[in-house]
Parts: sequence; structure tokens; C-alpha cells
Amino acid sequence: MRPVKTLLSVLFLLLLTLPAAAQKGEGPLDSSPPKGITPDGIIQKFAAKETEFKSARDNYTYRQSIKIETPEDGGRFEQTWDVLFDDQGRRVENVVFAPQSSLQLVQMSREDFEDIRNVLPFVLTSAEIPLYDINYVGRQQEDELSTYVFDVHPKQMQPGKRYFDGRLWVDDHDFQIVKTKGRTVPEFRAGGGRGTKKVKAGQENLFPAFTTWREQVDEHYWFPTYTRADDTLHFSTGDVRIRETIKYENYKRFGSKVRITYEGQELPKAPQDKGGNGQSK
Repeated sequence: MRPVKTLLSVLFLLLLTLPAAAQKGEGPLDSSPPKGITPDGIIQKFAAKETEFKSARDNYTYRQSIKIETPEDGGRFEQTWDVLFDDQGRRVENVVFAPQSSLQLVQMSREDFEDIRNVLPFVLTSAEIPLYDINYVGRQQEDELSTYVFDVHPKQMQPGKRYFDGRLWVDDHDFQIVKTKGRTVPEFRAGGGRGTKKVKAGQENLFPAFTTWREQVDEHYWFPTYTRADDTLHFSTGDVRIRETIKYENYKRFGSKVRITYEGQELPKAPQDKGGNGQSK
């Protein structure tokens, strides 16, 4: 996000009611080593599941909505779009709601929109494992799930690339990521520092800390369903508080010939409807 005189960006209005997955919170952290498996073994298992999940999610349609608010002045940005397939099976986005932005203190940057689509619903596949330092933290109860907890930091940031820097929770039964908490990097800050790139005062682009929750879809994969952020961004020109929410809804299998597998087994094909989409969760 960037200050208003140049470019500032922010994310979403806090919903009045959080989803069930976000209400119960985290239990105490047990930092003892995992039993019956090594941390590296857990990483390899969940990375393989993430690889399957990423491929599967690319064959679902869904609706994504964002709300961004600056409480100091009542500024707001909203947008809703459907992720669909055209008649040739190509993935497309159809914006269905986009009122005029009233943000004054900040404005959305290219990095914000890229993060909304690719980093906030963070996926860590086997191919992306070498890009990160991944450290085992312990075990923790998350809602009704028993999870392994890892801290994740990018090893080296390449120009033009966006990364996740934070913590993730992995279900100890399905070995799938069920929650992520952190921020997107690099930031662009006048003073520079870890995880940032140095820019001139007034040209900063900062990003709020966020949490993304996943829920199980079609009894197999854990898909992102809700992201929340409420953070204060410290620009050289002054502090700006940002509140944001993102919702991912109405996941439906696309009724195509594409095979979707889970643990090596092909999942049942999606029922056909008039729109060519499968059945909702």
C-alpha cells in the first residue's frame, strides 16, 4: 500500500460476523518435536498435497469479494468477481460488483491486486519449497483440528516476485494447510530494512498483516474461504489503519474432461448443469 500523494494501497472492511473457522482460535503451542515423523517428512507430505490442491483448485469456479476500509476517514474500496471458464474451457474473471472507490488516504497498487489473487490464498507446492526457509515450531490445536505449525520465510526475493512471510498450520491427519498468518513481501519503504526494498519518502508501498482460513470442499481439499486483516501501516508521511476482508465463496467443480485426483485416486466427476459447473460444496 502507498501514501495517497503518490500511491497507497490497502485491503478490506472487517465483517461483522467471522466464519466458524475463525471464531475458536488457537490453543497453547507445544514446541516438542513431532512423534513418528520428522519435520522434513511433514513438509514433504504437505507440499505434495499442496501440489495436488493447486491443480484441483484450478478446475473450480468460485466468487471472490474484497472490502477495504480506512476507519479514520470512512474510505472504502469494494470489488466482487466470479472466476469462471469460457466456452473453450479457458479461465476468466467476470467482475460483478465494483462501486466507485472512496479511499482517500491510500489507493490500491498493482502489488495489492497481485497479492489478493496469488499470495493471500497462499499455496506452498513441492516446486516452491526451495524458495523458502521452513522451520518447525510445534503442535497446536486450531479450532477442532490438531495441527503442526511452521514458520515460513523467503530465502531470497527476486525482482518483480511476491512472497509470503509468516506462519502456517498443517492438519496432522490430512497433511494439508488449514490456516496461514503473515504478510506479503517485499514492501517498499523509505528506510529499507528486512523484507523491504528502499524507495524515496512518499513512494512507499506497504501491506497489512493478514490471516487466511481454509475449509474443506468436496470432502477432500481445504480451500481458502476467508482472509482478514486489521493493521496500521507506518508510512514516512504518517500512520494509516487498514481493515480488510476477502471472501471466497460458491466453489463448484467445472464440468470438464479434466481429471482431478486426491491421493492418487481420481475424484468423482462433477455433475453437469446448465452453466457447465459442478455441484456446490
